[in-house]
Amino acid sequence: MTLGKRELRQVVAAFTASTGKAQTFYCIAPSPIGELLLFGDGAALQGLYMESHEVWPQKRPDWIWDEAPFRAVIVQLLEYFERRRSRFELPLAPQGTPFQQRVWAALLEIPFGVTISYGELATRLGDPKASRAVGLANGRNPISIIVPCHRVIGANGNLTGYGGGLDRKEWLLRHEGALLI
Repeated sequence: MTLGKRELRQVVAAFTASTGKAQTFYCIAPSPIGELLLFGDGAALQGLYMESHEVWPQKRPDWIWDEAPFRAVIVQLLEYFERRRSRFELPLAPQGTPFQQRVWAALLEIPFGVTISYGELATRLGDPKASRAVGLANGRNPISIIVPCHRVIGANGNLTGYGGGLDRKEWLLRHEGALLI
């Protein structure tokens, strides 16, 4: 008997429920800035990485290739790249420390086409002296583009560090109409 993708997901879900072990699904999506690795548990997106990303996660042997859990992600990314979407509406489940989670949540509040400094983001989080820690957490953001870490720039307006490369950060900001010095 051959199982279709839907039946396979049901079997994996039943196995996960019986063992308590979460399953990871993944796929590669094309984009104007290169291929994007998407992965998650089938219910929420846990990672979006660009090819040649500084912190590319290692695909594990137990990951399952399946585009179905990422249909909404792919559609919304396409709309974003076509300038028909400025805010994503997706279930997200980034894995990180409580501080990282706070930083990533604050990134979601930065509007499309707007940039802020690391210091300003630290101030928004209630600790103006934490800009270095905010920068480190920003650099560990596992869901690029959708959690818009590219919208955080240096205090002097210069582009600084970006896991996907400064050329992609500049492309994303220009795409959003953010003014760059």
